[in-house]
Amino acid sequence: MKTLTQHLSQYALYHRDERNILTHYLGIPLIVIAIFSLLSIPLFSLGAITLTPTLLLFTATALFYFRLDLRFGLVMLLFSGSCLAIALWLAAQPLTVWLSSAISLFVIGWVLQFIGHYFEGKKPAFVDDIVGLFVGPLFIIAELSFKLGLRKTLQQDIEQIAGKTH
Repeated sequence: MKTLTQHLSQYALYHRDERNILTHYLGIPLIVIAIFSLLSIPLFSLGAITLTPTLLLFTATALFYFRLDLRFGLVMLLFSGSCLAIALWLAAQPLTVWLSSAISLFVIGWVLQFIGHYFEGKKPAFVDDIVGLFVGPLFIIAELSFKLGLRKTLQQDIEQIAGKTH
């Protein structure tokens, strides 16, 4: 399995334009909320826990992030947990409100992504590597941490491979 630096560097190769990264700060959370909401249909219950595709996805991605890095894993747990809370609230709304809202968030999120990639002049990373769909949320958290002056060594390692943002 690739390391944190390898995943983020691979993703960064498609995201060096600051305008593209800015669109991802909003687009990616909207997509995550929409997917969590759309996948929140119960499969079956195990006592107090209702198993849904959302719960399986949330757990799998949390394990993926923690395997890459404990600190980012914790931050991603907060990010994903916040998206999950919003998604579950949305899923509890009447059917037409839930479905139209979740689909709208999904479409708006992807429109933002493609606007960003228009600025970048490159296709989205997931086109070449489907794992990019899971790295995207981690990438925006990493980029925010770099903006806050955190994880400078990781930032330098990524910039050595992918170049600086512009």
